[in-house]
Amino acid sequence: MDTRTIGTRGEDLAAAYLEQQGYRILARQYRFERAEIDLVCFEPAPRPEDGGEIVFVEVKTRRGLGFGRPEEAVTPEKQRHLIRAARAYLYEHHLQRARCRFDVIAIVLHDDRPPEIEHFRDAFWAG
Repeated sequence: MDTRTIGTRGEDLAAAYLEQQGYRILARQYRFERAEIDLVCFEPAPRPEDGGEIVFVEVKTRRGLGFGRPEEAVTPEKQRHLIRAARAYLYEHHLQRARCRFDVIAIVLHDDRPPEIEHFRDAFWAG
């Protein structure tokens, strides 16, 4: 499997996982300039009157741990790119006042067992 195929597989797994958790996928691979947000989601609040929040999700997928944990690849520079793209998304969709957060989903694919999926809520802050 090449890196593009691994990445697409990871995004598909992450989207399915989030939908099972009650999230709604709003966009996949949203691009702004050179930055890309893998998944833009909406997570409804437990009580409908509380609304919910927009969740910008970075998905990192690996075939093993030889190069470290997937979530370690979300560097401060990558976070800056994601924040800039998220601001553009919010502006473009007139959602500047919406509650939002940044999550990371780390996936490790295995040949002999199901993939490991770890969800890091509020992985970093836009400040």
